[in-house]
Amino acid sequence: QVNHYTDNEKRLDIAKRFIDGASFNIYRNLRYYNGRGKDVQIYMDKIEELRKQIPKSKSIQELMGYEGNIRKIYYESWNILIDQDINFEKRVKNPPDNMINTLISYVNTLVYTKVLSAIYNTQLNPTVSYLHEPGSRRFSLSLDIAEIFKPIIGDRLIFSLLNKKQITEKSFTKDLNYLHLTKEASRTIVAELDKKLQTTIKHKELNKNVSYEYLMKLECYKLIKHLLGEKEYEPFKIWW
Repeated sequence: QVNHYTDNEKRLDIAKRFIDGASFNIYRNLRYYNGRGKDVQIYMDKIEELRKQIPKSKSIQELMGYEGNIRKIYYESWNILIDQDINFEKRVKNPPDNMINTLISYVNTLVYTKVLSAIYNTQLNPTVSYLHEPGSRRFSLSLDIAEIFKPIIGDRLIFSLLNKKQITEKSFTKDLNYLHLTKEASRTIVAELDKKLQTTIKHKELNKNVSYEYLMKLECYKLIKHLLGEKEYEPFKIWW
């Protein structure tokens, strides 16, 4: 695991695979909604063009630049995808500055935690990563692997919660610039995420039903096989 980090070529190769998977799943989210009456074709076209640059990246910084631009375009489409009047312009993290940013930060943290649990069930070291810079005080590998699952688990959960009006402005503490969710809203999100993680899909290669939670564990095992030279890592991509 460390050898693949210290070897720049090997590290960049794995990092590209994470971004390829993440951006593909982002694109598929848009395609899903585009086919259901939300006209986001212009955003899909822009993302498709940027995706072509991923294999050409010469450094992690360049790769992160493409990833950042893809996410920027993706977030611009959220005003169309979400039925509530959200006025969402850009992603702000520290601290979040509106209800959507607060919601994204909270859901992403839950996804990171679930991925970290999956990593702990394997021999992988959670502090050795490839896309995000490793650090002894942070479990950066969970950030790497979570890139794959944020669009298909985190973002789709957010769209569902907002479009079903399970989460509204009333779910946030307004006087703190929507910085905190109410306890009831937090419980709702955690319950809906757990429900999502237990949902099963028919896995093409395994030819059996597996849960979204199991897909996270599977991603860790695929990475291990890549590190051991047994089989090249291919990120999980939505096929439906």
